[in-house]
Amino acid sequence: MPRVTAVDVLIVSLGSTEGLRRADDELQDSLRRAGASVAIARPFPPAEIPTLMLTDLVWAHAAREAAEKILEQQRRYPARSVIYSSTTAALLWPRPGAIRFDATSAGNRPGRHGLWQRPLERRRLRQAPLLLPWSEAGLREAPQSAQRGDRAVVLPVPVEASLAPESSTPAARETVRDIAAITYAANPSKKGLDRVLSAWRQALADRRGGAREELVVAGASAEALKPLAALAPEGEGVRVVGALAPQDYRALLRRARVFVCAPRREDYGIAQLEALADGAQLVTTAAPGPYAALPIARELDARLVGEDLAGALRAALDDPLPDYASRALRALAPFSREAADRVVCQELLPRLLA
Repeated sequence: MPRVTAVDVLIVSLGSTEGLRRADDELQDSLRRAGASVAIARPFPPAEIPTLMLTDLVWAHAAREAAEKILEQQRRYPARSVIYSSTTAALLWPRPGAIRFDATSAGNRPGRHGLWQRPLERRRLRQAPLLLPWSEAGLREAPQSAQRGDRAVVLPVPVEASLAPESSTPAARETVRDIAAITYAANPSKKGLDRVLSAWRQALADRRGGAREELVVAGASAEALKPLAALAPEGEGVRVVGALAPQDYRALLRRARVFVCAPRREDYGIAQLEALADGAQLVTTAAPGPYAALPIARELDARLVGEDLAGALRAALDDPLPDYASRALRALAPFSREAADRVVCQELLPRLLA
């Protein structure tokens, strides 16, 4: 009979968004490449709740139930360490563990939206043996008690080009960029889709020639966007493609000249980093929050970052910098899978299993 041993790491994956699910899958794969055995607990998605306070409570309960189920199955050989993916997943934890987060309730749940979450989050961040922020900016937004000492290991979510040069044909690598602009609007209000559509209408009015230009809106259905229908240009200019499989969405990114967004707050910005990795120029407003792509976008082309979104769109479409894509890939080196694996192998795993 084979000898049964404890799992090295249990990941309690909240998975409430595509970005969180992607981050947890990447972490699981990276830990396994480092030689660790990994189990993952995923809660069943609850029904939509009208307020953020209740939404977080329901998700926190769901995460606790999923963790308890796995821990009960592992009762004889409990996992050596636990990582809670997001502070929400850790709020009602059944066992202390490391906390991985893009942003905290202290940053993205102001006022009444985080009345019960913020004090409990502060306690959990004090109790956690290890903190795994996605970025330095995410850690700076956390309460001071979380920033003291040496408990934090910054671990970005890996972002790679969706078409590896060594695994594609020359023709595939030279995809025609026949889409003028694309945006991702899974949460239309938070992503500022109303501002994007207004800017796009103005950018179309300001175009120099008669060539047709189109904005592709991904991540949200036409039904969800009905309240914004009046902002879309009449007749042509906007195409809604809804929620797509990751490979289909990245295929659109490879055809886009510009990725445009105007977030009211950005907790990290995986979509923007993916756009840069796939060769699109990033046109964006500044936004509060640990917006990882914002300093990169400013460094690549400061004209494309600011409140004049329509002007930035026209600059990107009419006068793009010729070396933008190559410089973007160099700037994304710290976000590569190889860089993340190095942090996991050299810093994270030794501390998790100590």
